[in-house]
Amino acid sequence: MSDRLIDAYDGVLADLDGVVYAGPRAIPGATAALERLADEGKSLAYVTNNASRSSEQVAAHLRELGAPARGDQVFGSALAGAELLAGLVPAGSSVLVVGSRSLADCVRQQGLVVVGSAADTPDAVIQGFSPDLGWKDLAEAAYAVAAGAVWVATNTDLSIPQERGIAPGNGTLVAAVTAATGRSPSVAGKPEAALFRTAARHSGAERALVVGDRLDTDILGGNRAGMATALVLTGVDSVRTALAARADERPDYLLGSLAELYEEYPAVTGEAGASTCGDATARVSGSTVAITGREDDVDSWRAACAAWWAAHPGTTTATVPHVSFDAAD
Repeated sequence: MSDRLIDAYDGVLADLDGVVYAGPRAIPGATAALERLADEGKSLAYVTNNASRSSEQVAAHLRELGAPARGDQVFGSALAGAELLAGLVPAGSSVLVVGSRSLADCVRQQGLVVVGSAADTPDAVIQGFSPDLGWKDLAEAAYAVAAGAVWVATNTDLSIPQERGIAPGNGTLVAAVTAATGRSPSVAGKPEAALFRTAARHSGAERALVVGDRLDTDILGGNRAGMATALVLTGVDSVRTALAARADERPDYLLGSLAELYEEYPAVTGEAGASTCGDATARVSGSTVAITGREDDVDSWRAACAAWWAAHPGTTTATVPHVSFDAAD
């Protein structure tokens, strides 16, 4: 019998929203699955694009939900951004921080000097989200960037969910500076590889499994970092969006829940133009994927993905096939 999925890896890099919790509540079974990692001798790190809260603040929230979490297990894009910047400028360089106090602390920890204005002729600018940012802050960033300062953005998420709806994210604010200067920053957060490599390095994971609910951030970023990726179907993306995904956003695994980390992952085999997983088989004909299996069985979609992806190995745009089901006997 094959090993369980988790046995192939020495650590998990987990996204938060859609993986650990949905809104104010933990996803059923998620915290128990995460607790079990320590008993299995696996490291756990949380990877988030949030750059406005400190690692300890995020960890405290996770503990409130029942998840195992310490501050040193949480890796936000603030730390990754500061580390990325430290690799681009000499030690002791001056940096204009456009973002939160936590981001400024991360910059100082890299041996860099925080300044408050473009008038200080900073060597670099680092830009991260804070709800307190205003036009004057963006203008200072634009002045410094236009003058030639090295520019790093913690992440480029265009939107962030808030209690009252969807609000502009850091990417929207970065775009304003880009519009003013004609320049683009180096980016540390998802879907770039830097954040995942930072988390793996600090958590000691040499064979990390990235677990996320979004193809365009978690899976793409993990793939770019050269790590194995698992899409958990408890958040944003679904089996249908996974099926249609462009090549660099395709996960290695589809998981119904985090509990499946401790189960044997079913083999997917291909023969004579068909892919089989468990009791399900999928065949591609033109723009149609014909599946013999149950629509509510993840194995059907694992087979479908294998068949469709094999037929479209290098696609650079999301391609949505027609899907038909013929229930297995």
